[in-house]
Amino acid sequence: MGSFKGHALPGTLFLVVGVWHIWSSVVRYISNPSSFRVRVWNPVPGFNGKLKYLELYVVAIGAFIDMCIELLYSTHLKFFVNGVLNPSHMNDFEHSGMLLMFFIFGVVSLVSEKTRLLPLKQEALCLIAATAFTAEYILFFFHSTSHKGLEGYYHLLLVLLIGLCVISSMAGSLFPTSFPLDLCNGIAITLQGLWFYQTAFTLYGPMMPDGCRLNGNAISCRSTDSQVRGEFLANFQMFSMVLGVLVCVVGTYVFAASRSVCVSK
Repeated sequence: MGSFKGHALPGTLFLVVGVWHIWSSVVRYISNPSSFRVRVWNPVPGFNGKLKYLELYVVAIGAFIDMCIELLYSTHLKFFVNGVLNPSHMNDFEHSGMLLMFFIFGVVSLVSEKTRLLPLKQEALCLIAATAFTAEYILFFFHSTSHKGLEGYYHLLLVLLIGLCVISSMAGSLFPTSFPLDLCNGIAITLQGLWFYQTAFTLYGPMMPDGCRLNGNAISCRSTDSQVRGEFLANFQMFSMVLGVLVCVVGTYVFAASRSVCVSK
């Protein structure tokens, strides 16, 4: 069972990185379509280059903090019971493993970009990112916490978005000059962040569907009809988010293109 904060924190990280990826992808393509290359991360301009690696620091530090919360705070350091892993905290151990993969991606990318110890091309970094998303996909698909009913449906939609992140990251390494793939990756990450937030507000916040409620460590619905209405609501929420993000992407492209025309004049 999760919590509002447990969904809002990773949601914030995915949302920030995803929005930045969309903006950077659009700007880079408009600036020079012929030389466009897929990037798994995008440098932040300004301040004499001091913020260049900000995105990677956000990924690495954010994943590390979230991992510490899951592994140290949530478990209260009770890792073992009778010589085996504490069964009451398997959920926390699983989340820690997933977050470790994103932490490794952030650190490896920083080492690759800032030093000569591990020089990797963007295609290789795309595969490492795809590995991190795959670990997340496996976690939520084969979860020790039995997600059933309405909670299970929200996590099923999350799994689909994570799968899109895996596919777009892998495809980016195979087709390194494809603007649609790079943009799709940013959209998928953004949608994942938004859906984490939507899950937090719906299952653990004020947007719980009528006829359903948080009962201890599970979401219970009064009847099958109540659960079905909740699933229909989830479908509508997902559709609204996809539509909203696509509209914002188009608006971003138009805005960036207009600025590019003004600068060229």
